[in-house]
Amino acid sequence: MRCEVLAIGTELLLGQIVDTNSAWIGEKLAEFGVDSYEHRAVGDNQVRIVAAITELLGRADALIICGGLGPTQDDLTRDAIAEYMGVSLMRHDELAEQIAAMFRARVRDMPQNNLRQADVPDGGAAIPNPIGTAPGLRCEHDGKVIYAVPGVPYEMQKMIVEQVLPDLLARSGRRSAIVSRSLKTWGASESGLAEMVAHRVDALEAAGNPTIAFLARGIEGLVVRITAKGPTEAAARELVAAEEREIRAILGDLVFGVDDETMEHAVLSRLRARGWTLAAAESVTGGLISARIVNVAGASDVFKGSIVSYATEVKRDLLDVFAESVVSEAAAGEMASAARRLLQADVGIAVTGVAGPTEQDGHAVGTVCFGIALPGGIVEAVSTRLPGDRERIRQFATISLLNLLRQRLDALA
Repeated sequence: MRCEVLAIGTELLLGQIVDTNSAWIGEKLAEFGVDSYEHRAVGDNQVRIVAAITELLGRADALIICGGLGPTQDDLTRDAIAEYMGVSLMRHDELAEQIAAMFRARVRDMPQNNLRQADVPDGGAAIPNPIGTAPGLRCEHDGKVIYAVPGVPYEMQKMIVEQVLPDLLARSGRRSAIVSRSLKTWGASESGLAEMVAHRVDALEAAGNPTIAFLARGIEGLVVRITAKGPTEAAARELVAAEEREIRAILGDLVFGVDDETMEHAVLSRLRARGWTLAAAESVTGGLISARIVNVAGASDVFKGSIVSYATEVKRDLLDVFAESVVSEAAAGEMASAARRLLQADVGIAVTGVAGPTEQDGHAVGTVCFGIALPGGIVEAVSTRLPGDRERIRQFATISLLNLLRQRLDALA
């Protein structure tokens, strides 16, 4: 089964929006063993959309179109599919009622142009969209199938996982199962990580199953994805589990989570297991640490809060920082201890540094100091030099401090 991806929207061509949808769809297709050789973006022009559909389906079995299903006149995906199929659009009354009901539930009047979203190419079917007003489309023509989904990411992802992929796999007639497991790492470069597991990659390439892929996720770390095929899901999971043990034995504590687990999940679960609470004092990160932590449901049973001590006088007056320089390991340690004391937490963490664009008090841009205060009067502080612009330095500092805490908690076990 070969399935291509077509993104619709002039805003994509103008660079006003980055096309993350196609990347996500491509990753899911690969994860489920569906070949995809081409991703394309086309503006809001019906002639060009029809031409792209015709060309892509000339070489593929299926096509996923993302975007252009809205209610406005420049949303042309349904019209283009109908033209490609040589049919008319048909108004589906049940879809119109579902759209109207969604507006009523939101206590809003429905503009009449939203009824365009109830139009389906004759012979096609709607793909349910339980969280948005734009139904998707599934249309068959000359032995090929077109799936159209909205461009809103969370709507698109739900429809792809629950509706499109199962239909694609059923059409492929494949009886085998494909299972993937993503090991999330922090602390090594992509090339360094690849070098560490090179002998496993070579061994698997010779065997052909499972396979290993490396995915760079920026401030979320580097991912080692293991994918296996088997006659059943259980058999495929067994192959993945065996290879995961091999990779973990090589990478050790570089691995902080699997699949959707974040660094925040890793830290909170370790603190929760000990019955410890956490407080933070942030300077250079300006609240990013607490923002990431509270994004995890249930974080309130562990996280006490954060003191954003951006100004030097706040560090001096509120956190009792006596270190000569507020960008120093000594200052980071004092900040962590103060956060622990003031917020009455078991563990305190802190970060201070220089995000740029210019150096500060002789400290180069990217200089960051971390502090950790643990029960029993244990206080540790380290410093590092982080790369990138202002935003990346702040983001890297956030995940690096959380990773340092994770490692220290593991060392206490």
